[in-house]
Amino acid sequence: MGLLTVGFGAFLMLLGGVSYFLSESRSPTALIPTGFGLVLALAGLLACKDSLRKHAMHAAALLGVLGFLGPGVMVLRNLGKASEDIKMAALVSQAVMALTCAIFVGLCVKSFIDARRRRQQSTD
Repeated sequence: MGLLTVGFGAFLMLLGGVSYFLSESRSPTALIPTGFGLVLALAGLLACKDSLRKHAMHAAALLGVLGFLGPGVMVLRNLGKASEDIKMAALVSQAVMALTCAIFVGLCVKSFIDARRRRQQSTD
């Protein structure tokens, strides 16, 4: 799961870079996915070490939840606004980040459940 986390982090870093360079105003807030992706990738690299795996992956899952909630709330807030008030590139970037993080958290939960089942089977 560590390498998959690095992959999700790399995707978020790419999303932030593309959002920044494609936006008209070059707002630094377009780089928010890059920051999340960098921390997520670092957690994934830490998870490759057996002694740190559990803590690193739980931290990565928490970051994924925050990466879903923040942009998800922004997308929902902006959907009700008039179309001329919305920066479509920002809305798309936020929606992609929220969806990416939701998928990542779902995979983390599945991995946590599978790990618990394996631990229980090995003790039985």
